[in-house]
Amino acid sequence: MSEPALTFADLPLNAALKAAVGAMGLVTPTPIQAQCIPILVEGRDLLGQSQTGSGKTFAYGLPLLQSLNPDLRDRSLQALVLCPTRELASQVTGELRKAAKGMAGVRILEVCGGQQGWSQRQSLEQGVHIVVGTPGRCLDMFERGLMRPDQLRMVVLDEADRMLDLGFQEQVESILEGLPDARQTVFFSATFPTSMAAMSAEWQRDPERVIVEGEALEIRHVAHLAEAAVRLEALLSVLTAHQPASAIVFGNFKESVKQVTASLTAAGFSAGELHGDLEQIDRDRVMARLRNGSVRVLVATDVAARGIDVAGLDLVVNYELPQKADAYVHRTGRTGRAGKPGLAISLVSSRELERVQRIAAELGLRIATAPLPPPPAPTWEKPEVAAPQLASMKTIFIGGGRKDKLRPGDILGALTGPVATGGAGLSGTDIGKIEIHDRFAYVAVADKIAKVALAALQTCKIKGQRFKVEPV
Repeated sequence: MSEPALTFADLPLNAALKAAVGAMGLVTPTPIQAQCIPILVEGRDLLGQSQTGSGKTFAYGLPLLQSLNPDLRDRSLQALVLCPTRELASQVTGELRKAAKGMAGVRILEVCGGQQGWSQRQSLEQGVHIVVGTPGRCLDMFERGLMRPDQLRMVVLDEADRMLDLGFQEQVESILEGLPDARQTVFFSATFPTSMAAMSAEWQRDPERVIVEGEALEIRHVAHLAEAAVRLEALLSVLTAHQPASAIVFGNFKESVKQVTASLTAAGFSAGELHGDLEQIDRDRVMARLRNGSVRVLVATDVAARGIDVAGLDLVVNYELPQKADAYVHRTGRTGRAGKPGLAISLVSSRELERVQRIAAELGLRIATAPLPPPPAPTWEKPEVAAPQLASMKTIFIGGGRKDKLRPGDILGALTGPVATGGAGLSGTDIGKIEIHDRFAYVAVADKIAKVALAALQTCKIKGQRFKVEPV
């Protein structure tokens, strides 16, 4: 017989919290909740990795509420939850308040930019137990003495990878540096990039790592017969048929990389190139666009693409087959990560079929040969045919950076702040990755609001200054 399913009643939570989740109709915890709650209740540091919608807010939120001083007349700040966006902070605040309904007297405050500062100051002066906020505003409140960390017991970084994407690492680390050494430190993230590992090593103490994701999916390897004379058309067919959100196309030579990029761009695809002839500024720009999703197809040589790690890469295409098996592994191993399916396609001539099978045998892979998908009809002749793969994001260049005291929150505030206070009033969900360099910055915005965002940044002041702003 199988064991009965774990319920919230089986978890080490107090009666008030069990009653609260029961009143919400919750009986069975999600996998991330079942694994994380016992660890966090014991007071241990934790690094949780799970996707959006997995129930992670209650995975840390219920232990956080249980960690508060039972004497709620003590209104010192005891827990801090940092979120990358105002929207997520608002959502987390709402969930915590629902879970705390049976704990009379718990005070939870949302502290984000774009809100009434006087109201936040007043609430902080009266005392709160839990603050949920964005890094920039929380750091400001700490620096002004309005938030005091002396009694803080737990700090949570929710969507920590997203915070790094938005360029908040410096602010987050400034906050962590000022917190008590004895605190409990919790990171939740959908992915685990190298930068996240470094932050965990720096700021956590022997953290338990909990990973909850779908079953790992193997990379599917396919070879399509495409002689050199028709290979560009074959590539267009592959990209149009599969519609990848992100793809890397590998060529063996910089000349072919340039030719393929030009052809894809002429056909209306969002494509960028990476090879040894690029100036550093052009390489920086294409890499920024690749990281933030405003380029969907990167065409690259092996050497130029070394070290590139793109989360969630859907497709790798060998436009030209590599000579050696290890190069094939390095190329195709960039897809099929984090529980997502991967697809590796090689376009080969009849003379290269033998090399394909030799690579497959050496690596112990099955590389299936299959006919090409039908060629796409030109969109200008048949408008009903799926449009070329335009990126959902656009990149904006800002001619100011760290040396100008510019922070990610300043750019985010200019775009999402209320119109009445000089902001553009845009939604934080339409703002993508923000990168701050010494003398310049990049911000990705949703294509649908790109013109509005560009105009807003060109006409407004950011941190009291006007900067050169242009599309990339």
